[in-house]
Amino acid sequence: MAHSYTPPLPPVWNRKIEHHWVEFKGGNGDLIRGYLAKPRGARKGPAIVQVHENIGVIPHRREVTRKLAEEGFTALTVDLYSRIGGRPPQDFKSPEERRQKAFLAAFDEQAIPDLEAGCTYLKTLPEVDAGRIAAIGYCSGGGTLYGWVCGQNKSLKCAVVYYGNCDLAAASRPDGKDLNRIPLGSKLQIPVLVHHGDADQAVPLEKEKAMVAELKKSGQPVELHVYPGANHVFEDDTHPNYMKEPTVQAWTRTMEFLRRHLGDAKAAAAE
Repeated sequence: MAHSYTPPLPPVWNRKIEHHWVEFKGGNGDLIRGYLAKPRGARKGPAIVQVHENIGVIPHRREVTRKLAEEGFTALTVDLYSRIGGRPPQDFKSPEERRQKAFLAAFDEQAIPDLEAGCTYLKTLPEVDAGRIAAIGYCSGGGTLYGWVCGQNKSLKCAVVYYGNCDLAAASRPDGKDLNRIPLGSKLQIPVLVHHGDADQAVPLEKEKAMVAELKKSGQPVELHVYPGANHVFEDDTHPNYMKEPTVQAWTRTMEFLRRHLGDAKAAAAE
């Protein structure tokens, strides 16, 4: 008798890039993992560390890692939840509790050394030019990226922030104290590009503007692009807030920014 069952298909083979999980020592020596994608047969070129949001290395974030490789970069998304199995805490009873526990599990003092460890790992790869590494962060990862590049950066040449979280309440911090990243802005060490929607309900635009104003006090180049009608998470095409036009604009601006500060990744990959 005929039936309608269709077996699952394997993923499409991308002949242009390689992608897989890797392991390396984190900031405190613990073994952690990251999702790596790179152009096949590339010679020395620029690299990207991607800083995920508080839901971890979701399929969309892995897709963007691969997309960066298709643009010629060696890209690594560091799993900031490696120590607890590769995903944020699941024992929550409300959305607010979920966020709090996720922040507590990937706090800046642990995450930033792990991200630097990701840079150290990238520098060991023959495809990576150690002097041309950048980072891209999203939401909570964008906030952690602010903390990283404002006084704690040792490896990055530039950074891109998507709707970065500017502050955290005491309940989301292991030390039980409020964290306001805005006053750190004047310590910015490298050029930064910021993307934000004017309808963001998670990180109010006024807070992001205050962060950018403080970043500019550093004397480093800082760009802010505001997208009309865009809410938080507008660049994730698996999320209800996704908006195609702002996402395409932000990606184009990001690639232009990275080329300006890191050089032409596609040309390096094709050499």
